[in-house]
Amino acid sequence: MNTKLFITAAVAAVIGFTSAPAMANSVWLDQFGHRNEAGGRQTGYNNAIGIHQDGSRNSAIGNQRGGRNTIAIGQNGWRNTVRAEQRGRFNEAGAAQFGTNHNSIIIQDGRGNIAAGVQVGNGCDAEVRQNGSGNVAAFVQTCR
Repeated sequence: MNTKLFITAAVAAVIGFTSAPAMANSVWLDQFGHRNEAGGRQTGYNNAIGIHQDGSRNSAIGNQRGGRNTIAIGQNGWRNTVRAEQRGRFNEAGAAQFGTNHNSIIIQDGRGNIAAGVQVGNGCDAEVRQNGSGNVAAFVQTCR
């Protein structure tokens, strides 16, 4: 009887430890060109950071504190910078960029906020700060 109890407890413990990653945070990067920089920090659960980059000398930073937040970055050309910070839950931040010399800052503090982006040509600057809940912001630019 004690042997069966011990084995059952051991199996339950193994299942419990292997199930923990279901609440884990996730990060994926890509970066193809040269001198691209990406970094960030996650505390909480079920947070996700994307980032891609492609060109050269791009910089991306994503910081998340809370739960179920998402940051997707993008970029393509060169010398683009994105900084996204999220505190709270269920926040969504994007960016994109494409050309050169773009700067985006997205700061979300609260719950259920959405900030989009894009930018395209050369030398655009965008900054979005959201406090509270249910805020929605979109920015589209074609700077030259």
